[in-house]
Amino acid sequence: MKVLKKIAWIAAVIPAMWACDNYEMPPIIPQTGSTLANPSSGSSLVLTADNPEEVIPFTVTAADFGMTGSVTYELEMDLAGSNFANPVSLGSSTSNIIESTAEAINDELLSKGAMFDTPTDVDFRVKASINQPLSPIYGETVTLSVTPYNSDVEFPVIYVPGDYQGWNPENEMTVLKSVNFDNVYEGYVHVLPGGTGEFKVNETNSWDINYGDSGADGTLDRDGDNIKVAEFGTIFMKVDLGAKTYTLGDPLYWGIIGDATEGGWDAETKMKFDRDENVLTITTDLKVGEMKFRANQDWGFNYGGSNGELTADGPNIKVSEAGNYTVTLDFRTPSEVKYTMTKN
Repeated sequence: MKVLKKIAWIAAVIPAMWACDNYEMPPIIPQTGSTLANPSSGSSLVLTADNPEEVIPFTVTAADFGMTGSVTYELEMDLAGSNFANPVSLGSSTSNIIESTAEAINDELLSKGAMFDTPTDVDFRVKASINQPLSPIYGETVTLSVTPYNSDVEFPVIYVPGDYQGWNPENEMTVLKSVNFDNVYEGYVHVLPGGTGEFKVNETNSWDINYGDSGADGTLDRDGDNIKVAEFGTIFMKVDLGAKTYTLGDPLYWGIIGDATEGGWDAETKMKFDRDENVLTITTDLKVGEMKFRANQDWGFNYGGSNGELTADGPNIKVSEAGNYTVTLDFRTPSEVKYTMTKN
């Protein structure tokens, strides 16, 4: 009996195994992504400041998800060769036309480091989504030559009111900027001697949503204790508003130095802080000669240049006429350092 049972069991299993070997996977439904049809690949797009609100239409092809549903098309852009590491969305539509404006495209390109009045290769792709449990699909990359125009990009900002500027959250100058539009803000806080060295971080120019640091651990706490610097100076600050964290750099104390200044090339003449304009400033007599900006008596921190633009370790600034001058040093825009020299 036992032998008969074993034979019966084997007879039942073999057909099942044979059935498994012949099991056919369900067919894979082919999908086709959407791509930019107009402007076509290799075309040129020249943006102009004359009409920043000009609507620019982009025509895209239809995506095929292999099933019916409502499809939404989103146009993404990034600098050519970046493999869409940080794509930006120019708009979306449920039709085959996606509209954006010259100003929106221009601002996004300049924020990514493109030079105005200079043709720049830009990659475009279409992200198609359907109201079905399917992942979005991307079409082929199309490269256009886009020429942006000169414009002041309006970066997102957060406010940094504190003792150094009169605890005024409405001061539009004392802000940090998100140059990559990624919720990470950076800039300089000029916390110079004469105050408590305390400040806060506000999402708007009011006290409605403000952050401090109750544990002094680099974490932002809603309505927390004032952030306080350990040393006074011009301090680089970076805030990740999404992660609610911040970092503070080493303090720098800036001045002017050179044979055109009072201290010559041996000592800096210290600058003061203009809390309304958020710039460092000094009014002093200058001789015919040259000068630079230097911090902490250390040539590792110096700026030079011309025509109001400064670069690290840049050339000496020439003073061609002696007299009384008001000089400013401007760190308000991250990655850009500017100066003014006005003869009184």
